[in-house]
Amino acid sequence: MTQTPSSGPPSGISYSPSGPQALGFVGLGHMGAPMAANLLRAGWAVTVWNRSARSVNDLAKQGAKAVDRVAELRDHNVIIFMLPDLDFIAEAAEPLFDSWRAEPPAPGTAVVVMSSVSPQAVKVFGETVAQASSGNASVVDAPVSGGTVGARNGTLAIMAGGAAADFARVRPALESMGSTVRLLGGLGSGSLAKACNQLLVGTTAAALAEAAELAERSGMDVDALFEVLSGGLAGSAVMQIVGPRIAAKDYTPTGPAKFMHKDLGFVLDSAQAAGSAVPMATAGHALYGTLKEQGLGDLDLAVVRESIARLA
Repeated sequence: MTQTPSSGPPSGISYSPSGPQALGFVGLGHMGAPMAANLLRAGWAVTVWNRSARSVNDLAKQGAKAVDRVAELRDHNVIIFMLPDLDFIAEAAEPLFDSWRAEPPAPGTAVVVMSSVSPQAVKVFGETVAQASSGNASVVDAPVSGGTVGARNGTLAIMAGGAAADFARVRPALESMGSTVRLLGGLGSGSLAKACNQLLVGTTAAALAEAAELAERSGMDVDALFEVLSGGLAGSAVMQIVGPRIAAKDYTPTGPAKFMHKDLGFVLDSAQAAGSAVPMATAGHALYGTLKEQGLGDLDLAVVRESIARLA
């Protein structure tokens, strides 16, 4: 029998007879595969779907069940999506929605969007889910920060948005993948928090890349510079994780840099809706747009250094 995660279900929440440990997971890329693996290690019964078979086979060897169609996840208590963007999620989920339109799922079904998506668009997606499920399913947006290292180690920061009761249902699963899990408000709040996170990560990585290029072109050792800077106010998790790759000019993908352009676009959209000025996000969005035009978008975020070097 599958063991329930140590965090256990929150009190006052009822689950279907299959138990809270049964969930579906869609999207097994750089982030999704290790996240699903951590769910398996925590004792969850995980059923997976992915376009390519390799990641599915790897997870199956670790105890996951594989399905050929997303619609086969229709009766799971929790269905997690970790695909590149909301358009991909909506396309993958349409057969599931068709199944729900024919026969609604159990009340309390939760759809968890863990990708970085538009705060405005995920609210519309929530309406689609509610309509397709006759109100029996709801959405929690729960994007993550921490990169592939955090995904492998189960130390992701997870920013959630949605109704409190919906968050309570999915929180034990989220805590199996992250060390910091927080509900920040209604649906869309998690995605807005992730947009703010990306504003900090994207502009900090760009600043580190600028500093590295300036130092190296001036005859300074970049590793030595980053070592001394990390001991002062300039030190950050971005410097610790991305800094060594920037210094070494190691652009092996851990996550495509092109997604930063998308995420900073969400910052601009949210700022326009809120009437907030975002000059750093505006500059960063333009820089990562240039990076994509230079054909560097599929490489690691650290490749922003190469983009800046080409501008010289």
